[in-house]
Amino acid sequence: MKKLITTIKNLFLTGTFLVCGTLFAQQSGKPTVAIPAFDSKGVIHDATAVAYMVRLEVEKTGVYAVMDKYDMNDILTKNNIDVKTCLGKTCLLEAGKLLGVQKVITGAVERFAEKIVITMRVIDVTSGGIEKTEATEYLNLQPELQHMIEISVKKMLGIAPDPNVVALLIDYEQPITSPKTSYKLNGPRMGASMTFGENAERLTAPLNEGGFDMYPITSQFGWQLEHQYMSAGNFQALVEGIFMIGGLENGKMIPSATLLNGFRFSKVGWEFGVGPTFRIVQKAQGFYDHTGVFGDKGDWHLKSELYSAQNLDTLGQFISNPADYEVVSRVDSRGNYSLSTGLVIAVGKTFRSGYLNIPFNAYVSPRKEGTIVGFSFGFNIAKKPKVQY
Repeated sequence: MKKLITTIKNLFLTGTFLVCGTLFAQQSGKPTVAIPAFDSKGVIHDATAVAYMVRLEVEKTGVYAVMDKYDMNDILTKNNIDVKTCLGKTCLLEAGKLLGVQKVITGAVERFAEKIVITMRVIDVTSGGIEKTEATEYLNLQPELQHMIEISVKKMLGIAPDPNVVALLIDYEQPITSPKTSYKLNGPRMGASMTFGENAERLTAPLNEGGFDMYPITSQFGWQLEHQYMSAGNFQALVEGIFMIGGLENGKMIPSATLLNGFRFSKVGWEFGVGPTFRIVQKAQGFYDHTGVFGDKGDWHLKSELYSAQNLDTLGQFISNPADYEVVSRVDSRGNYSLSTGLVIAVGKTFRSGYLNIPFNAYVSPRKEGTIVGFSFGFNIAKKPKVQY
């Protein structure tokens, strides 16, 4: 007798829920949908939490009238259906009929290496067929799982997701395109530079003349620090610090540091930057002998030579500057080390392959005493962005 009463009570409750669900669907004018369960593997959120996020995102779209999870769980439990394991099509169709809904949504969230794959499908309870499917690969940014689910739900229902969020979580071959995020792109750099003008002559001159006995073309090896601090659409603003050592093929170590502020167009990879550069060089005070008193006309001499014995007049009196020579500072291997500053203008293009970036840049540093032209290339791996919502 008690068993019969319990059965009647369950049938009554089930009927009540079905009637309420039908009335709710009629009043809302939307197809009714139930989301019993979602599979979850390798992510920090369990299946219950994932199913809750899916219900929330489906409800936010306003496409379906989503059945309350407590009513759904109560009906299915009373009919001996385990919500957590009801993932197959046969079980879902049976559940959908018991719940009196028109659609059932199910799927899975799984991690594979450095990717998170979200699959979803909409099953039509009346026809028994799969109405819609969606499968998307995301970056392994597990704290952003709800935003991934939001994208998948909207794509499945034919709603355009926010392109900024899509670029953050899906399109990993492109730089981020959200103003709320930043990237760090650090890596090795190498290249070469060529010096022109007067400085080129000083580099190639012999040591006994104050030159460096070097080639005008020097190699460059170093490291790049890049921070992409602002992004909007296809445009990114960035700052770069490039630290190099040059002249190794000549047995020299010429350090330099360059700070560039620039921008990049993400779709084509072209970039432009401008900023100061700092180098440690040897400079000496001296003069050009335009009269030929100290040798051939036009030769360069150190300032100390102005005080040599050649500067005595016929009476033996010292003449400090016999021809009123202009004393200037210039690059000289006999001089002291000092800091030299300049301007660098650079253009380049970044080639991408997944997470790997291969930047190639050409640059010019205009100087009155000798312009420097060069190129550099390297590689870096995009660090995971810091996302703020």
